[in-house]
Amino acid sequence: MKNYRDYYFKKAKKENYPARSVYKLMEMDKKFGLFKKGQNILDLGASPGSWTKYARSKVGTNGKVVAIDLNELKIPIQQGIVFYQGDILNRDEELEKILMDNSPFDVVLSDMAPKTTGVKITDQSRSLELAEMALDIAIEFLKHNGSFVVKIFNGPDVPDFQKKLRKFFKIVKTYKPKSSRSESKETFFLGFKKQ
Repeated sequence: MKNYRDYYFKKAKKENYPARSVYKLMEMDKKFGLFKKGQNILDLGASPGSWTKYARSKVGTNGKVVAIDLNELKIPIQQGIVFYQGDILNRDEELEKILMDNSPFDVVLSDMAPKTTGVKITDQSRSLELAEMALDIAIEFLKHNGSFVVKIFNGPDVPDFQKKLRKFFKIVKTYKPKSSRSESKETFFLGFKKQ
């Protein structure tokens, strides 16, 4: 088990990504074809920046990634990346302007997770709250044929959340990346609007 974890950790270090989570996004991109050149991407819960860096590499010089997190990014803010450090739950004027100026988005990503307490039901309900908030943002700012990727901790509310996704997306997929730790309770939902 330890070697499995070390593999992705070491691979991330070697490939210059700040976190192993990038391989989850790579797997989903490979399976579902999330990114294309020239797209506009919104990355919620972007820190430390692995997803932002990967998405930026996929959308090319004409694409853009808007990254939002409470914490700083640990990657260089290069051309094609717009970073806002703040709370997506309390959108201020500056964040509102960034979202309006850069939308609509082709893909909205959310790898947001609550600070875990160790109390399973508390962590799950906080994860659900973040996933629902990410969905609200996707509904507001996603292109009519856009895609949505959201992380959620498994729990009793997940089926209801999945039903809610089906109201807004033509296709809804559930995915547990191979690079997720086996003990992790996380699952990803992907929503695809009509092409």
